[in-house]
Amino acid sequence: MASPAPVPGWLRVPVDANALAPLVWPSTATRDDAGRLVVAGRDAASLAAEFGTPLYVVDEAEARARAARIKRAFDDAAASVGTTVTVYYAGKAFLSGAIVRWVTDEGLAVDVCTGGELAVALAAGADPARLGFHGNNKSIAEIERGVGAGVGAIVIDSEIEIERVADAAARAGRVQAVRLRVNSGVHASTHEFLATAHEDQKFGVSLDRAVELGTRIRSHPSLHFLGLHCHIGSQIFDSAGFAESAERLLAAHAELSRLAPVPELNLGGGFGIAYTSVDEPAPIEEIAAGIVRAVAIGCREHDVPVPKLAFEPGRSIIGPAGVTLYTVGTVKPVPIEGGVRHYVSVDGGMSDNARTALYGAEYSARLASRVSAAAPALVRVAGKHCESGDIVVDAEYLPGDVAPGDLLAVPATGAYCWSLASNYNHVPRPPVVAVREGVARVIVHGETEAGLLARDAGLTAPDAPPTVRLVEGNPA
Repeated sequence: MASPAPVPGWLRVPVDANALAPLVWPSTATRDDAGRLVVAGRDAASLAAEFGTPLYVVDEAEARARAARIKRAFDDAAASVGTTVTVYYAGKAFLSGAIVRWVTDEGLAVDVCTGGELAVALAAGADPARLGFHGNNKSIAEIERGVGAGVGAIVIDSEIEIERVADAAARAGRVQAVRLRVNSGVHASTHEFLATAHEDQKFGVSLDRAVELGTRIRSHPSLHFLGLHCHIGSQIFDSAGFAESAERLLAAHAELSRLAPVPELNLGGGFGIAYTSVDEPAPIEEIAAGIVRAVAIGCREHDVPVPKLAFEPGRSIIGPAGVTLYTVGTVKPVPIEGGVRHYVSVDGGMSDNARTALYGAEYSARLASRVSAAAPALVRVAGKHCESGDIVVDAEYLPGDVAPGDLLAVPATGAYCWSLASNYNHVPRPPVVAVREGVARVIVHGETEAGLLARDAGLTAPDAPPTVRLVEGNPA
């Protein structure tokens, strides 16, 4: 098998290795007179000095504006065909008390998929009636907690959950609204989608069982059937895959509607963002209009009313609002075919951004503490972990004089980076700082080595051997 090319085909040598690609960075991202990166009115150097690195930085105004824009796009599209829409923020992208308040302030509902996410949403003051509860393996305790809290909709992910949710609702004396997640056989990403007969995955039930299981849901007096739900993928740049999925779902929706009203149709989320300068997702207004238009056409063909719609964006709201700051530790030139690649190692890595290692995700990077007139050099941004796959940015061009002590910024890290963070190699997870109009505040506290040690019962138990204290400058 041939080795991968040293430089991916999409990556070009930039005219200016200091430039900030507009779709990739928060709209407030600029450089000040000293060349330092500025986000939401705060420069990277002062943020790093105050909070340390690695550091997750979130532009609050950017996140709020994106939430409001997405809601407005779907509201307008739905109104054009005579219906309404609920836009849920998909909490799995990044959930904290502050984020919950931001998105609910902008009129969004919130989607959770575990008891922990439910606890965060409720503690942050979210209206339980505007929560959706997902998950392919919700425990009985989690179901009972959701029912007891009064969540607006529980997504039934498998046949066995019908009875579990019905029993929990009956015991609580409630009628619980539910959706049934089905697999449409459509898999989508960027501008492409694949339509198949079946899906081999852990989520949802086969589309050909939708009518059967929807009817079974209706047989339980403790359940209220809202409609079908589907999720076709992620990092989707246009509406074509959604339109194909909607067409498939509407056949089952129409058959169920002839038996009794089906008030809703939830087409999920997965709207993509730009991670690199060549990524060009369609404007959300265009995507929303395309999806809703396809639903309206399908409803006419099946002679059913256009239902209330629901969508679940996450990454497209919070992803572009996030930037991660690192400090460069070492720079190592490595000969490769046709030249040299510089390994730029930073003080974080796969413990704060696992996506590159997990999915081969692509990211961009820029010097954050200065600009440079040095010629662009091919780099790979690596983490500090004991793992050869510990890569933050696989391929990028930075000024050739990038050096230890420089601040490096990686944009579009608001989604899934903090959510997937770990303590691999006993590295504490970084704090999350929100910035708005030049004011920065911690919205998620960072961890410390002392905190990691405190969790280790073997170090705190009465019969534990004495711990060895490491003194800076002395080897262990």
